[in-house]
Amino acid sequence: MEKFFITGGGGFIGAAVVTRLLQEGHEVISLDNLNDYYSVKLKRDRLARIHKISKDLNSRYKFIESSLENKKILESIFSEQKPNIVINLAAQAGVRYSIENPFSYIDSNIVGFINILEACREHNIKNLVYASSSSVYGGNSKIPFSEKDPVNNPISLYAATKRSNELMANTYSHLYKIPATGLRFFTVYGPWGRPDMAPMIFAKAILNGEIINIFNRGNMKRDFTYIDDIVEAVIKCAFKVATPNFPDKDQIGNPSNSHSPHRIFNIGRGQSIELSYFIELLERYLGSKAKKIMMPMQSGEVKETLSDCADLQEWINYKPSTSIEMGVSKFIDWFKDYYER
Repeated sequence: MEKFFITGGGGFIGAAVVTRLLQEGHEVISLDNLNDYYSVKLKRDRLARIHKISKDLNSRYKFIESSLENKKILESIFSEQKPNIVINLAAQAGVRYSIENPFSYIDSNIVGFINILEACREHNIKNLVYASSSSVYGGNSKIPFSEKDPVNNPISLYAATKRSNELMANTYSHLYKIPATGLRFFTVYGPWGRPDMAPMIFAKAILNGEIINIFNRGNMKRDFTYIDDIVEAVIKCAFKVATPNFPDKDQIGNPSNSHSPHRIFNIGRGQSIELSYFIELLERYLGSKAKKIMMPMQSGEVKETLSDCADLQEWINYKPSTSIEMGVSKFIDWFKDYYER
């Protein structure tokens, strides 16, 4: 069994990863600053659920409330707890929010990430897995998005910080031989999801009979990926140490290739779903119709996302198994239980 350090352990993906690792018998140290970007109550409820699971399983689990920017706390965690594997899922999230509050993204996503890299360097970590984002593809018109595509034109500060993380990780892998794997998450949804994202926003509005704003007048498509498929891939990558990916002659310009032990992978469902169909599924499982207003495109958003996950499939035999219909059904079952209890 391994000892894991998970950042963002009170977040949507982080809490799900912590839960799965504890269920598999691993020791977990988890960190989250529990900021108020969205409901602190939801984060604490996630943590309460984890605490109950760890108690029932008699697992070795420790939660620390702190930010990545706090170098002293990080140093004490690495020195005293001595984790073997680090999964960095902490970040200031949200494309639109980055326009309003840019400095929070620099603090958490840049300063916080360099602190993680430094701690990994100083303590000879076995493997580092970190969250990137499909937003790094910016306004790319080529579909599906591939790791081989250029990623030099981000259209939000959030995307720019995530691309910066990839470059920083590659540099540390090159200089200090730290194995690192960056995962470009596409739209993740499911039970215990974030209330600032479309599935939760739409579900609440439909249930309450409120109006929902449909941006770009409904001409939007997203690669919705169910949380269980994401967790499976994150953990498999944590147990597979990155190796150099030497490019073939015709792949010299591939930005995902590296002579260092650093890999970058897309992680999505591989299916682009029209927003209108996603809303139809919400209506079906909620048993209520949505009241919609068509709105123009918002700054920092893209019309369509679709992942090419062939590289991840080859690397860890990644095969997402949750259909959009099944995923939305499970999400709504949880949603009704959590918000109507």
